[in-house]
Amino acid sequence: MRTKITPFILFNTEAEEAAKFYVSVFKGKMLKVERYPDNAPMNAGTVLTASFEILGMTFTALNWGQEAKYTEGISFAIEPDTQEEVDYYWNALIADSGQEGPCSWLKDKFGISWQVAPEILPRLMSDPDKKKAMAVMQAMMKMKKIIIKDIQAAYDNA
Repeated sequence: MRTKITPFILFNTEAEEAAKFYVSVFKGKMLKVERYPDNAPMNAGTVLTASFEILGMTFTALNWGQEAKYTEGISFAIEPDTQEEVDYYWNALIADSGQEGPCSWLKDKFGISWQVAPEILPRLMSDPDKKKAMAVMQAMMKMKKIIIKDIQAAYDNA
């Protein structure tokens, strides 16, 4: 069975720019760019879709000629292993007018929501020792970008 899920992200006219941005951040690859034909809703030759692969997952960006409204209701989560990776993804995704949010959330320059939450975070937050798990939660709630050593310290000192 070849069934899979491909996230489809709508853009006004920035589909190819966004695809190239994500490919550069995640060291992925462009797969295909399709263009609007004559007599289409947008000018002939304008990018219709830009398909790309990052971290083994295929995405498609679509220009539909209208402003898309993004919310935190859907986000893409990244689970880095190290602080160096957290810093890299965080800084790369907020570059050029992205916005930091609370508790590992951010919006990139296109308004897409991301969570850069190191893999240790959910592991420590689900610890059977409720006091330790709560200490991690409380430490995280004070952060924007997650600092692994501070999360670990909250856990260790609880």
